[in-house]
Amino acid sequence: MNRKEFFRTSALVLAAAAVGSSFLESCAKTSTTPQGPSVNFTVDLSQAAFKALNSMGGYAYSNGVVITRISTATDGFIALSQTCTHQGCTIAYQATSMIFVCPCHGGTYDANGNVTGGPPTSPVKKYAVTRSGNILTIKG
Repeated sequence: MNRKEFFRTSALVLAAAAVGSSFLESCAKTSTTPQGPSVNFTVDLSQAAFKALNSMGGYAYSNGVVITRISTATDGFIALSQTCTHQGCTIAYQATSMIFVCPCHGGTYDANGNVTGGPPTSPVKKYAVTRSGNILTIKG
């Protein structure tokens, strides 16, 4: 191998290594900023679409948000963005284990929206939920 070939081969190897390391670095980055849309809406617990929220473990979906009843207390509701932070799939609530699961790649989130498993590296956004009578207001 002559000097010119050596430098050309070395440059190609270094370029490939730089590109490869940037891909690995982007996969390893973890964000602690919750991700999800800004919302401000209400749901009526007396409507058929939201009746499940009258029972412990009940859940409903509205406006890109999953709303869950986690206790019988007046303020026993949580609301999380329904969009997985990994690749945008729709997460679902599993009442039996009280976790939020992405069916696409097995990502899981806790009741605060924090990643507990799988490929997501960022939490989902948690929204404030307030109750007045049969009306829940979800904001954030």
